[in-house]
Amino acid sequence: MTGDDCRQPLRRHGIARLSRADRDAGRTVWDADLGGRKLVVDQIAVGEADAPERMAGVLGIAPGERLCTRSRRYSLDGKPVLLATSYLSADLVAGTPITWENPGPGGIYARLADLGCAPVRFREEVRARMPSPEEAGRLGLGSGTPVVLVARTAYTGDGRAVEVNEMVLDSAAYILEYDFPA
Repeated sequence: MTGDDCRQPLRRHGIARLSRADRDAGRTVWDADLGGRKLVVDQIAVGEADAPERMAGVLGIAPGERLCTRSRRYSLDGKPVLLATSYLSADLVAGTPITWENPGPGGIYARLADLGCAPVRFREEVRARMPSPEEAGRLGLGSGTPVVLVARTAYTGDGRAVEVNEMVLDSAAYILEYDFPA
């Protein structure tokens, strides 16, 4: 790998990365994006928190009910590029591998399928802003570097939201690609 490879943005394939066939084969959402590069989770925290009103509304639970939280920092070629926090109903995932640091092959979407709650549809909202001081520090961003926010919600076949993933991306590290039929 040359020094230029470290500066090459990661192409985030917004639709292909959420393929059910890939999950069923035990691949993660990252397998569609990496092209042989090394992306690692270098920080992870799994815990519980009270659901704020906004998150409770999306997940269809009462404000204050418990959420399982999965917060991760991802580094590409040794540089932090992404902060991600997943929120799921604690009642839904209690006692399952979703509450472990490593939920196993196929990630949490495969484990949701094991629970009979397989995501069949996703919705992403994308926007940009300047990072908070904490985000800038955790991502090692210089002043003036914006972040891209991606909020993804995973839905079951009956329309139930089972996960919200809020991501903060270093804007210089990503190209967001969406390829879909007309």
